[in-house]
Amino acid sequence: MNVVIIEDENLTAKRLESLLLKYDPAIKVLNRIPSVAEAVDWLNEPDRPTIDLVFMDIHLEDDLGFRIFEQAELNTPVVFTTAYDEYMIQAFKVNSIDYLLKPINYDELVAAIEKYKALKKQFGQASSAPDLETILNLIGRQKQTEYKDRFMITVGTKIRSIDTNDVAYFFLEEKVVFLVTKDGLTLPVDYSLDKLTQLLNPKQFFRISRQYLVSLPAIQTIHTFSAGKLKLDLVPKTKHDVFVSGDRMTEFKEWLGK
Repeated sequence: MNVVIIEDENLTAKRLESLLLKYDPAIKVLNRIPSVAEAVDWLNEPDRPTIDLVFMDIHLEDDLGFRIFEQAELNTPVVFTTAYDEYMIQAFKVNSIDYLLKPINYDELVAAIEKYKALKKQFGQASSAPDLETILNLIGRQKQTEYKDRFMITVGTKIRSIDTNDVAYFFLEEKVVFLVTKDGLTLPVDYSLDKLTQLLNPKQFFRISRQYLVSLPAIQTIHTFSAGKLKLDLVPKTKHDVFVSGDRMTEFKEWLGK
């Protein structure tokens, strides 16, 4: 699959490329382009390679990405990547097949690529796209997602209801996942951290490592060590030191600054 990334933040573009190669090492990123002007020039080159899929940020360094469609012949399916959601409908008026909010989640990226493959198969060729209504019906957007708002937990013969807003963090210990409330109550839950990552609002919770899924209010202090390593002080206090995994560092910083 030949892919083009149109993104003005170099680190974000590199991270997206690494996620694409993680999904499929055979993916070929033909170009990383930071601006509308450069994208138009490159796309209008008569001998440019064939593109299968474009990942495009909406806010580029010189203009909105939508201007590209006015100045270049671009019939390739597009996945928009942006920190803003107000352009969703406008995105689907061009040849967009998905709309990913930053920081880009790997599972959502995979879902977008699989969606592209399914649409390509359904409509016969990648350049053939359904109308806006069909696209919106096919694509479940984050804005419409209903995230889990409470947990029913059995403790002995009693059942407790815990509101998600009262959860500070989740952690894995000896193959059991525990929920820790803001007032320090620790309870086992019948979900894996992978599943919880899908069920919880990504604006509220972040998977910092294989062992911890934390809420933003639970982070009291962030300590920086050599080589950019990050240690977190959580509230309530944890039994062990809590670190952000190296492969999640960039995404974690983007999440903090969102």
